[in-house]
Amino acid sequence: MRKFLLVLAMVFTLSALVFGAYEIAFVVKATDSDFWQYTIVGAKNAEHDLQGLVKVTVYGPPSEADIDKQVAILEDVIRTKPDAIVISSTSSHATAPALNKAYQQGIKIILIDNFVYDTGYHSFLATNNKVGGGLAAEKVVELLKKSGRPLKGKVGLISSMAGVQVLIDRDDGFTARLKELAPDLEILPTRYVDNDIAKAAAAAEDLITAYGDQLVAIFADNNHTGDGVARVIEEQNLQDKVIAVAYDSDPQEVEALRNGSLKALIVQDPHGMGYKGVMFAFMAINGETLPSYFDTGVYVVTKENMDNLQWVLDPYKRKKY
Repeated sequence: MRKFLLVLAMVFTLSALVFGAYEIAFVVKATDSDFWQYTIVGAKNAEHDLQGLVKVTVYGPPSEADIDKQVAILEDVIRTKPDAIVISSTSSHATAPALNKAYQQGIKIILIDNFVYDTGYHSFLATNNKVGGGLAAEKVVELLKKSGRPLKGKVGLISSMAGVQVLIDRDDGFTARLKELAPDLEILPTRYVDNDIAKAAAAAEDLITAYGDQLVAIFADNNHTGDGVARVIEEQNLQDKVIAVAYDSDPQEVEALRNGSLKALIVQDPHGMGYKGVMFAFMAINGETLPSYFDTGVYVVTKENMDNLQWVLDPYKRKKY
């Protein structure tokens, strides 16, 4: 695909020299998260590889909890009339009116990470999060068996936010697969923490205090929840008592994987989302046919294989600009 895109870039170089670079707005869910910074590295690498054919401008609210702020940013972006918008929408619904208005105006719309209903779009690139959640459950069961413990006890589920589809998919995938593999494990009611590390840590502490030795595992469904859970496990020296598996791979999670506070990370390819998102936008602008959905992949990273997966753990190492 990359070779094709670079050939396509050469074909359109002359038009760019005449008409200027295409304007692509890259709207992330939040600027306070390493995950979204990784998508920006991918987007800017695509800008670099397209050699002056596109200009990528990054926008986003400080936190994923700022849904109204993201909608306001998007509305402002549309008024600038970019050639394309690549967006990771926090809400599957709140941005739909603005995006559909942009689509009807001829602006190319590429969705990444989270699908948006009731809007026109040209392609959607994302992780299969139900698969990712299922992989987390499989790893919990594998590690329990490896430790020689019975598949009984209680499992905590700490979620970043309620009502966000990607998180719903992760949690549903985890729950369904765990019930298949270990029906005697009791999944406790989900704790929602507003994408706040301190609240995630408090939720983990509550679970440990309430259930003690009955608590055998915790699943944290994004990087901020993973950071909070890992902090508590390390502070209380519970690495050998509570199996914690988390989504994503910010530096704190990677360090927790090395020290055993987290036993596995379910890692997406945010760099690939950003890179391919911009490339797909460029293709859409130039009338190329795109897939309605593109699976950007998911990886299970453990302490044993993490050195071989640095390219997905730390996209900053792939930075070109």
